[in-house]
Amino acid sequence: MPTQTEEFLRSHPRDIAADDVDLLKTAVERLAACAQSCTACADACLGEPDVAELVACVRLNLDCAEVCSAAERVLTRRTEPDAELHRGLLESVVLYTQACARECDRHGEHHEHCRLCADRCRLAEDASRQILLQIQEQQRQ
Repeated sequence: MPTQTEEFLRSHPRDIAADDVDLLKTAVERLAACAQSCTACADACLGEPDVAELVACVRLNLDCAEVCSAAERVLTRRTEPDAELHRGLLESVVLYTQACARECDRHGEHHEHCRLCADRCRLAEDASRQILLQIQEQQRQ
């Protein structure tokens, strides 16, 4: 059964290859999950007794959530996409998800929410890299 994301991507009047839909669906869903995880992690960090030690984590979580949310929304819009703008946005996603995962890893042993967030950041990073590779391949053609 297709996900809601896949249904919307496949229903778009602009044809895109089935492999491209699958890649895009994965990226959009992982970006959304990362944004949600980062928001939840930031909130959980604020509830921790050692919140002063988690300020950098909260900040990176909130920034990463915003960048991933923006990328998710931009990638979902399929009419006249600009590959160069997508590339720049996805490169930012890679930087933010890497930084957020590193910071959350520092606290993951003591805070389960940080461990989970780091995992979601890595999945979003991987999906973003896959789209970046696709953009590079398309530009070579």
